[in-house]
Amino acid sequence: MPEKSSQRGGGKEPKSPQAEEEQQKTLGNEESGEDAGWIELPDEADFWRPPARFGSIPVEKEPLGWDKRQGFRKLFPRISLPFQVVERVRFGRPELDPNRLFCGDNLQVMRSLPAESIDLIYLDPPFFSQREYSLVWNDAGERRSFSDVWKDGLPGYLVWMNARLAECRRLLKATGSLYLHCDWHAGHYLKIELDKIFGYHHFRNQIIWHYTSGGQAKRFFPRKHDFVFCYGKSRQDSITQKDSRRKTKYNPQRMPYKETSGYAKSGIVSRAGKRYMPHPDGKCVDDVWDIPIINPLSKERIGYATQKPEALLERIILASSDEGDVVGDFFCGGGTTPAVAQRLNRRFLACDQSRAAVAVTRDRLIDQAEQTQMNEKSSQAVAVPDFTVEHWGVYEAKALSKMPPQTFRAFVLKCFGAKAKSEEAGIHGWKGPVPVWVGSPKPKERVGAAEVKDFANAVRKTARYKQTNLREGIMLAWAFRADAKQAAERLRQLEEVDFHFIRLDLTRIDSQNFREDVAKLASKYGDYASFLTFVSPPQVEVGVQCLQRRIYKFDASDTIPMNAGAKIANVQWDFKYNGRRFRSTEGYSFAREKDGRARVWAQYEFPRAGKHRVACRVQDDKGGEGFWRGEVEVS
Repeated sequence: MPEKSSQRGGGKEPKSPQAEEEQQKTLGNEESGEDAGWIELPDEADFWRPPARFGSIPVEKEPLGWDKRQGFRKLFPRISLPFQVVERVRFGRPELDPNRLFCGDNLQVMRSLPAESIDLIYLDPPFFSQREYSLVWNDAGERRSFSDVWKDGLPGYLVWMNARLAECRRLLKATGSLYLHCDWHAGHYLKIELDKIFGYHHFRNQIIWHYTSGGQAKRFFPRKHDFVFCYGKSRQDSITQKDSRRKTKYNPQRMPYKETSGYAKSGIVSRAGKRYMPHPDGKCVDDVWDIPIINPLSKERIGYATQKPEALLERIILASSDEGDVVGDFFCGGGTTPAVAQRLNRRFLACDQSRAAVAVTRDRLIDQAEQTQMNEKSSQAVAVPDFTVEHWGVYEAKALSKMPPQTFRAFVLKCFGAKAKSEEAGIHGWKGPVPVWVGSPKPKERVGAAEVKDFANAVRKTARYKQTNLREGIMLAWAFRADAKQAAERLRQLEEVDFHFIRLDLTRIDSQNFREDVAKLASKYGDYASFLTFVSPPQVEVGVQCLQRRIYKFDASDTIPMNAGAKIANVQWDFKYNGRRFRSTEGYSFAREKDGRARVWAQYEFPRAGKHRVACRVQDDKGGEGFWRGEVEVS
């Protein structure tokens, strides 16, 4: 498998922009393949061999949760669903493969990506703190995931993490590296699991990120550092051989000497009289990193406590990747990793289960790309690739309704677990031996009796109908008229008197019957309740009030979430909306009240009087996102 062309984050160029558009419209993941591949653990039998001199002592060679026959799929079954490209954010370089930003369950997203396609993976998962302050975005996906992480104590947390770490190893190229960010709560346990998944001899570093902040402890020394474990995909004998295909990439990082250093000023003289001068770029960085946390007043700060500084990610990315390499982060949160990767001319794959987190990351990437393009001279403009926003498992019904019929059929058939290939006219696919028909992408176009009769006649013409006793068929659509149900019932009643009867199941795409196969795969460790659901955007209502000259208050509290049981999770404001692309105004991308709820209002001072265009995006906690725009006459 080619390292670059097998992944959209690589360097392969499509034949034309039109071909790229068509590829994105398919919305499936055929390029990645239906089978994500079997995960193999490293062979380190000798290292884990029980000591004979102590008799029979049990030694756990496999990571917690691993099954010798099914791997982690026994506890976390694989769900094969397509990606829905809801947006392609363009920066004027359609010939470049786009980066990808995913919204969905990260384990299932990783399983949908091709093996050995990523150069560097950084993970900043929820720490095993079992504390509610770790909830950042406070939407349904995040709450459900944190419940999965903590409900079975430390063993459950390790099993949950191990399944994802194993997928990381599969995704990494032979020269790839993993950086796992954790802290004292479970870091020492995760180190043992990493040794089993990646191999004890593939361990590179336990990096100490030391920082200073407020707060003192009365019973112990203040805890002011995190761990970042670094592992290589392949065994490495020398870090200097970074160009060897089988060696883990490592680019030594340096930092300037202190100004008071005598060595930095004049070097050092050996006993033999030879003078050694310092490296002009400074000394090599060791495994203790003093990098400050983000200043509360910094423009970099988004507004949540666990945000990591860009300086930390910059050091990691520069050390273990080259320009054009693919960087992955499957707990991307507010988007620090993809933002730094974009700035350093790396490709990225980023994922988060929270719609609000993905919205914040999107804004951050757009803002940085546009600033980069504005700051560069036109003759030296940086080639910033587009990026796509793709959903897995929770889909926008409104966006699906805009698909071409053929693309919509392929999408629905894959969701339903059916094959889209069919040589018979009037039949769109097969689920096992049963023919399947798919209706219009437009919800208002309900299926009637005529379509039922046409499909029944198409089934009668198939070889299976003529040669066997196959008398079933499945019709999938957003809605069915009453006469369609009556026609299907008449065909079913013929079973008593006529050999040419047909049993047709009329299944709504948004029903529980449609997602029955997915629901059956739910397990103790995997809550698949939200997988394969269709969401609607909130109905955004914004009130405008003039407080004083050029200062206005905008209130979206009357917004109505359209998904059952949904609440507003985040509100974003663009007070410089250009009518083409939404881009949150600085400080208005992620605002919270003191109790942690989303702030649904905003106060803004316009720079001048006159007409101004304003836009608002609202995300609910079920995955829906609504949009509002208007004009304000500022006085």
